[in-house]
Formats: sequence, structure tokens, C-alpha cells
Amino acid sequence: MKLFYETYRDDIKLSTLLRELSWSNNLIILSKSKSVQEKEFYMNLCIKEKYSARELNRQISSCIYERTVLSPKLTLAVSQTNTLPFKDTYVLEFLNLPEEFDEKDLRKALVKNFKNFVLELGKDFALVGEEFRIQVGNNDYYIDLLFYHRELRCLVAIELKIDDFKPEYNGKLNFYLEALDRDVKKKHENPSVGIILCKTKDKEVVEYSLSRNLTPALIAEYKMKLIDKKILRKKLHELTS
Repeated sequence: MKLFYETYRDDIKLSTLLRELSWSNNLIILSKSKSVQEKEFYMNLCIKEKYSARELNRQISSCIYERTVLSPKLTLAVSQTNTLPFKDTYVLEFLNLPEEFDEKDLRKALVKNFKNFVLELGKDFALVGEEFRIQVGNNDYYIDLLFYHRELRCLVAIELKIDDFKPEYNGKLNFYLEALDRDVKKKHENPSVGIILCKTKDKEVVEYSLSRNLTPALIAEYKMKLIDKKILRKKLHELTS
């Protein structure tokens, strides 16, 4: 209680936010976050997403604050908000997949662990379909995972890759987004967004691939283990110093 008082007594903004959180979540944030900015981030996230103590613990363990700050900002025409619900890296430690797996295994595991996957994506994501079928001409095509994002009011297509990002993946994603906007998107909805979720990526290849991209797309990596918090905090310190 002494620490709680000393931490928040002179900070009007945080002392206002903490009143909207449960005592358990306040204790977690107090004990597991260091800077004022980190505390404010988790408080706002808890209020927005209505996290339970267990969900908050998982998000802190997955270093969502560090990953959000370090992630390159994605500028999307679909949104007027400054805070976008996409990350540069997604942590999927809950899948428990074997060392060798294919894209079908990854897709099935994500759907099977849907609750945890949505927690990592963000609670405004709602699943529309797995292997969502679109028809162009006389051909059928299948989007690995199709979501709808309530805040952005748009479809979000996720393509899964178990290898390094390749430029041709972006061409296929753009094709899917065009088909979604022409044939699936409703009139009141914003343009569709695409995410290529791959094992690794070369940042320079990604930059070249997206430099003339006219559709809102993000190339993100996934990790099967929790990221070392010390490494992320070191990178964060280098970025802000």
C-alpha cells in the first residue's frame, strides 16, 4: 500500500486510470511494469480490452508494451485513430506445435487455440472464416484466415507462411484484398486489410515490397516462444535514449 501510494500520489492521469481497474490488475501493473509510460500503456489496454488478471499477466509476459513501441507504425487509410491494432511480431507460444509443421498445421492450431490467438491479436477481431473461399472468374481461391475488426470496420485477411517472407507473397495478398473489396466488403465498411504472418522476414526486402503498395498490408513475424524481455527492453532503451 505504501508503494502504491508513493507511485501514484503525484500523477493525476494514472491515479484517475487506476480507479477503472480491478485491484488485482492494479497490483500486477504496479509490480511488473517499470516506467510511467509502461504503466499507462497497460492501464489503457486493460480498460479498453477488459482483461482479466490472467489475460493481463499473459500480455505482460509476452512483452506487448515493448513490441508495440518497437513495431513500425502501419499507416492505413481505413482508420483515423492513432493507435492501430497490428504488431510487427506475434507471439504464439500457446500452440505447442512440433518442430516440423506445415501451414495447414499452423492454421488448424490457431483456430483450435482461438481464444489465445484473439488475445494476441486484440479482442476487436472476430473470425469470419477459415480457408475463406473467394471466386474470381472461373477459379476458387482460399484465404487462410479471414477476420473482421470491429473498431476499424473492415475485413482483415491473414495469410500464413512457414518460411521467410518472399515478395511474391505480397502480390497474392493484394489479389485477395481486391477480391474482398469488390465482392465481399459491404458498402459501409472500410477497405480490407492484409497481414502476411511468416516465420522470418528481411526488413529490406519488406521495405522494397511495400514501397509501391497501394493496399493496406503488413508483413509480420511469429515466434513460438516468449521473447526475452531483457533484449526488448534494451532495444527500447536504445530507441528512446
